[in-house]
Amino acid sequence: MSAAPSLADLRAYAVARSLRPAASIADAIAALGFLQLDPIRAPARAADLILRARVPAYRVGDLDRDYPALPLAEDYFHVYGVVPEPTLRLLHPRPARWRRHVEREHPRLAGRLLAHVHETGEAHPRDVAARFGRGSVVNGWGGQSSATTRVLEALHHRGQLRVARRVNGIKVYAPARASGEPLPAPARARAMLMLLLGLYAPLPEASLRELARMVTETSLPPLARARAFAALLRDDAVASTVIDGVRWLWPANETPAGDAPARALLLAPFDPVVWDRRRFAAFWGWDYRFEAYTPPAKRCFGYYALPLLWRDRVVGWANASLRAGTLAVEVGYAGTAPRERGFTRALAADVARLGEALDAPRVEIRGGT
Repeated sequence: MSAAPSLADLRAYAVARSLRPAASIADAIAALGFLQLDPIRAPARAADLILRARVPAYRVGDLDRDYPALPLAEDYFHVYGVVPEPTLRLLHPRPARWRRHVEREHPRLAGRLLAHVHETGEAHPRDVAARFGRGSVVNGWGGQSSATTRVLEALHHRGQLRVARRVNGIKVYAPARASGEPLPAPARARAMLMLLLGLYAPLPEASLRELARMVTETSLPPLARARAFAALLRDDAVASTVIDGVRWLWPANETPAGDAPARALLLAPFDPVVWDRRRFAAFWGWDYRFEAYTPPAKRCFGYYALPLLWRDRVVGWANASLRAGTLAVEVGYAGTAPRERGFTRALAADVARLGEALDAPRVEIRGGT
């Protein structure tokens, strides 16, 4: 019987399994199971940064350009992102109790918009608002959004519309494609939980439990969710070990080991390698925070600090900006900068790769010693 993995084994395994190179965008998303979307560009959106870490020669904007021809779908899982189209069978149908406020305020609008999209084949929110009126409602951020746009989002959330493509970042909707008969609730819940585990493994049990609540609360009643999680912990497809009182979980068909190459990599704040902050602190011994919504005077890392990976350690962070063709990268460290041979050269190489992905002819690295 092999020895139980150490925390160092789990850390190397986490980095190696998540950052496997992929031949294409579709292959990368299929391997991950899910790609998070976020609108902030600093210097690029999270999805572009996540893909450029896995797809050789990826360029910022490739996802938007290729998406209409790929077997992918935008949808809400535990957060909003992109999934392989077959995954939609796990996410839908969503219960009627999750009707949105805008639908209660405009009870007949959903049917009219759905009929319109089926008639036209595609619908841009701007054109829909021009045809059906520009009444506004309070959105999730406390601002005002067009009622028609919010209803389109609600129809998409329930699987009646899909995002066909984007125009300057704006979703263009089309009728949903048939995704097959929905799975029975227990099988559906198990598949969603295994997808989460595959995305973030190895993972503390407490983190997976929180993710399970996030991903199933819009699809399953609480009792079914609790039963699904209890069954997962007994499932032969899930392996585990306890280290310092923390139970770690990962897919049983994988061996928790791996070699981290001597490379540096600037990661997106939402990259699966760093997404779970509980795991981050256990692996790397410091607390990283996403501070885009933190008042500037209270920021410790920066508006959109990119975690800096060296081998299998996140050793610091970087803030990157693109101005007048120059990618400027300001580096900070959690402690001192690595003294290992090759680190400085590896960091410069990754900044150069990021510059290529952004079509920036010049790069500069500042700070951090």
